[in-house]
Amino acid sequence: MHYLLLPFLSFFVGIIVGLTGIGGASLITPMLIFVFQVPPSIAVSSDVVAATLMKIVGSVKHWEQKTLDTKVVKWLAFGSVPGSLFGVGILHFIKRTGEYNLDNILLRLLGGMILLVTVLALVQLLLLTFFPKFNLPELPKLDLETNFGRLLTITLGAILGCFVGLTSVSSGSMFALVLIGFFRLDARKLVGTDISHAAILLLFTALGHLSLGTVDWSLVLPIWLGSVPGVLLGAKICQVAPQRPLRFIIYAILMMVSWKLVHQV
Repeated sequence: MHYLLLPFLSFFVGIIVGLTGIGGASLITPMLIFVFQVPPSIAVSSDVVAATLMKIVGSVKHWEQKTLDTKVVKWLAFGSVPGSLFGVGILHFIKRTGEYNLDNILLRLLGGMILLVTVLALVQLLLLTFFPKFNLPELPKLDLETNFGRLLTITLGAILGCFVGLTSVSSGSMFALVLIGFFRLDARKLVGTDISHAAILLLFTALGHLSLGTVDWSLVLPIWLGSVPGVLLGAKICQVAPQRPLRFIIYAILMMVSWKLVHQV
């Protein structure tokens, strides 16, 4: 049944991603777990592989348009790629020892990451909506011409990359907050830099998850079939759709999803 239903639902998830910019992993992985009863370890790994293609296609487009900051991508990737592989290594260790239930651990980690990302994005949205003149203290801008700036960039990348390796969530959303807060990228280069970095990060993360043996290609291919055209359609609708009401609705759904994930065990 999922050969018909999964691409259909992935198409709508793709529309939401293209329309609002909210990460697909926060929606597709819980969908696989709750709707299709896929074990969390298989859902996370399959979603990582599925998301990689979309990010690579997007990054190639931004590379052609020169709408990305290659220096930021490079130094973030120096930290995030080893960090993500370390996260996958933790999953390998848990699976090999057999002392802990990998699926139960992933349920809680996944729920916690989605909750964290959603709360941060929701707070930002509420401040912009109800307190447009409220100025938060600015984070220090990182200078990649200095060793300190490079070291801090690598460290931030490694920490967030580890969580991506563990849960597949936040390859775009959490790094977007870093790009805004620490690099002050303009809107033209923000999306391209975020997608291009995510493509590199997910490529290596996907290879790590393939080595786990928990990728189900019968899930990956239908997700590709539905989500890619959905993203393209959502991007077109984005030009006329009201963004903030849509984001409030999606964030409310994600809050409920994360709560259910955390309390599933």
